[in-house]
Amino acid sequence: MKNKIVLWSCFLLMSLSSFSQSISSSPYSLYGVGSLYDSDFGNLPSIGGSGIALPSDTFINNLNPASLGFMYQNHFLFDIGGKAIATTYQSSTRTEKRNNFQFSHLAFAFPVTKNSGFSLALRPYSSSVFKISNLKLPIADSQEYYYVTAQGSGGLNNLDFSYGYRFGKKLTLGATGTFLFGNTVDDRAFLISNAITTIHKKTDYNGVRATLGGQFKIDSTFTIGTTVKVPSRIKASKVQSVASIADEVETAVETNVATDTDDYYMPLELGFGVSKRFKNNLNLTLDYEKSFWDSTKQSELYGEFVNQDRFALGISYNAKKNIRKYWDRVGYSAGINFDNGYLEVDKHRVNNASVSIGLNLPIENTFSSLNISYSYGQKGRIANDLIKENYHKISINLSLDGIWFVKRKFE
Repeated sequence: MKNKIVLWSCFLLMSLSSFSQSISSSPYSLYGVGSLYDSDFGNLPSIGGSGIALPSDTFINNLNPASLGFMYQNHFLFDIGGKAIATTYQSSTRTEKRNNFQFSHLAFAFPVTKNSGFSLALRPYSSSVFKISNLKLPIADSQEYYYVTAQGSGGLNNLDFSYGYRFGKKLTLGATGTFLFGNTVDDRAFLISNAITTIHKKTDYNGVRATLGGQFKIDSTFTIGTTVKVPSRIKASKVQSVASIADEVETAVETNVATDTDDYYMPLELGFGVSKRFKNNLNLTLDYEKSFWDSTKQSELYGEFVNQDRFALGISYNAKKNIRKYWDRVGYSAGINFDNGYLEVDKHRVNNASVSIGLNLPIENTFSSLNISYSYGQKGRIANDLIKENYHKISINLSLDGIWFVKRKFE
């Protein structure tokens, strides 16, 4: 046990370092607080990000706080993960490739009573890292154009406190309190005729959000789950500098001026999932989520926020023929994921679709495992000034299980 505590401490220090250096790049992170981050624990990335109805018995399920009500006694769970992503960006005129590594999450969970569990998780919520050069845009009510060059960094982080309680043997309810914090830095230059206007803007965000969840075991093989993410307001404050350049003369319009800016609104989000096990070794998960972005009444200069639908399907298999043979304990999984996007640019949805496969490699004779998954996906499309992203993603999640407060029977 002492060795495991030392190991967890090392991973904690490594993860905090990785967290501060996490990088994600996408031209669509230009909008709002950036591109929303898919940070799934355990083997969830390999089953398409589905799992609203899965219990937190052998891993931490961050999709539904109610899952903590099914935790086993005396088990302390720890989860840490990261992703390597290779992306090709395509427009109607050019192609560009980028590679990066991203910190995914750091979390731990433990039972509070025989019917309840608690978890704490740190993970990114969004990433706003982009670089756009000489984007040609029309001037409203005119036949002329202007050009935009933009570069940004930053994003928001999630600190989640979750609790789940089991009523009887079938029903669990849970809640998550989320503290969101972070900032974005945005530098833009607008070229109109022969005049250039530059804007440097740093925006700080902070706020809280609540998530409610429930799971119900219809029988030993069939579970349903649901989640409700409450709409919330994330407060924003902005410091901005503006300068103009004309005839090679730069004039400062304002320097580090605190100005009003619109707060960021997170929508009502509803989720529903099912989990069905067949012959004790094949498990099917299916999720559907609806995000009501349109009701937040938010818009961007280059696009609109619209309601989003997300579908996820996953299949996992474990032979379990002989538990003494390592490869009979290995789990295999696959999944698909599709969402029609919450952004509409030039009347086109920025949708996202992906397929995934993965392995669950057990460690020792506990619930500890190394989860490795590969995903291929496409986001956006080639149309007018839009960009299509083709990405290959490898996710690695280390799930550790420690048995605490159990007396030894033999010395």
